[in-house]
Amino acid sequence: MSTTRTAPTPLTGGDVKAPLRGVKGMNDILPPESARWEHFEAVVRGLMARYGYRNLRTPVVEPTALFVRGLGEVTDIVEKEMYSFEDRLNGDPLTLRPEHTAGILRAVIEHNALYGGPLRVWTMGPVFRHERPQKGRYRQFNQLDVEALGNKGPDVDAELILMLRALWRDLGLVEGRDIALEINSLGQADERQAHRAALVAYFEANAAHLDEDSQRRLHSNPLRILDTKNPAMQPLVEAAPTLIDFLGEASLAHFSAVRAVLDAAGLAYRVNPRLVRGLDYYNLTVFEWVTPHLGSQATVCGGGRYDTLIEQLGGKPAPGVGFGLGIERLLLLLEALGLQSPEVAPHAYAVVPDGATMPRVMPVLEALRAGGVAVVLHAGGGSMKTQFKRADASGARHALIFGADELARGEVAIKPLRDAAAVQTTRAIASAHTWAHELLKP
Repeated sequence: MSTTRTAPTPLTGGDVKAPLRGVKGMNDILPPESARWEHFEAVVRGLMARYGYRNLRTPVVEPTALFVRGLGEVTDIVEKEMYSFEDRLNGDPLTLRPEHTAGILRAVIEHNALYGGPLRVWTMGPVFRHERPQKGRYRQFNQLDVEALGNKGPDVDAELILMLRALWRDLGLVEGRDIALEINSLGQADERQAHRAALVAYFEANAAHLDEDSQRRLHSNPLRILDTKNPAMQPLVEAAPTLIDFLGEASLAHFSAVRAVLDAAGLAYRVNPRLVRGLDYYNLTVFEWVTPHLGSQATVCGGGRYDTLIEQLGGKPAPGVGFGLGIERLLLLLEALGLQSPEVAPHAYAVVPDGATMPRVMPVLEALRAGGVAVVLHAGGGSMKTQFKRADASGARHALIFGADELARGEVAIKPLRDAAAVQTTRAIASAHTWAHELLKP
């Protein structure tokens, strides 16, 4: 049986006179704002190295079935938020990743990465959800995602949570005041099934008080009702049966062991029996870090254990635990608390009055850069006044003056820009590699 495909609609540039704008909810990050991102990324890389996690990177586009199978059909992400489309060449259903975990596990399964034993990995990059854009919630946003695969825990569960405390401290946040931990246990499948039956019975008895979304989920996924953001539903949710009352001995022991490590480490937390997370694959430990400083966007980071997800995605059974952190939301929190990252400024700014001297100047700058000095070249000419103005605005600590007199002597003048008491000096341009380190001093 043959099929006929219609030709794709030709792509056009639209009105060539109108300026093109970015897609709503997908933001540009320009200097100097990008410096805050670079600082955060550098902190994360150092943290991951200290805890023994290695970087893993996956494609932005994955098969749609990966997320339907991994996240669950009856979730807001799959039902409402995914950017899904057909491949124009072969009709394959594809999706821009709405989160990182499923793609990481797909890669681990496909490349048999757990063959040599447990694996600790992290990634950082954009994810996509078709939501109503608002401050702290965008259609393209960035996540830090960390996964520990092949470890049953509960020690790894606790270590991941403590890793986040270390991150907050590296960024200047104070746990308990600026950001606080909530934890819960979702137990195992049979325990959740018993709790599910109790929830269905409870919500059926109160069906008149359910909103439209909750009525739709009553029989397909009643646990999601507990995660409702509808204020009118909160009293009903608060009175619903709690999962912890259905947990067996092994699940309670796992949860107690996680708590024992956190207690020993001096980390305060609140057990939140209504904490269920927004994805279907979690079991046992779940956690969120929340803040009172971002209004309704309280959750900054969340995660938990998912011991059946690798098998669910077609791999050999192996446990896993991890977390995802919204970078935009975290940076908003740092901004709200006045915790600005250090500004990135060059060590020196090269002032070149005569562009014709550039063949002599450029090798000097390259020698300095090879020695680790960050040097900004004033390109395109301009008066000395203009160049010094730009040098000062750059934040550089020194101006390197390649004037005619200096070059005639084979020298460069070094003028301090941040210390009024410091005096201008000169250095031989032929030996720049020997004095480059002087420009690195604060």
